[in-house]
Amino acid sequence: MIDVSGGCACGQVRYRARIEPEGYWCHCRMCQRAVGNVAAAFVNAAQSDVELTAAAPAEWRSSPIALRGHCGHCGTPLTFRFVEGDRIDLTVGSLDDPAAVRLASHFGVESKVPGWVHDDNLPTMRSEDYQALQDRWAKAKDTPQ
Repeated sequence: MIDVSGGCACGQVRYRARIEPEGYWCHCRMCQRAVGNVAAAFVNAAQSDVELTAAAPAEWRSSPIALRGHCGHCGTPLTFRFVEGDRIDLTVGSLDDPAAVRLASHFGVESKVPGWVHDDNLPTMRSEDYQALQDRWAKAKDTPQ
């Protein structure tokens, strides 16, 4: 575990967190759209290990199962979290020292854009092969909105 800090481009949202220094690329279409890039780099943490030290990020519900945080002033993408859960993903680019995190895997590779992210031979997973995610979607479909 390491201690990190980070925040948005304008400095209104700041945080400190305790994380395992292994991040991942998410190539799913939702993340591509949310960060405006071909993939989103994340590091996961327990929500209880993330402390806001300035304004809280604004959140929007990106799907029935997830919330995404960003700075309400400058728009920097900052977080992803499931509505039900005790963990949160922080965008690696929002860390003060992104090099503190090493890439460990790729997720959502069914949407990986060829030629934009080099083949690094790290483990990959398709979204439909992640049972916990499929269970969340199934539960959301069974829950009246």
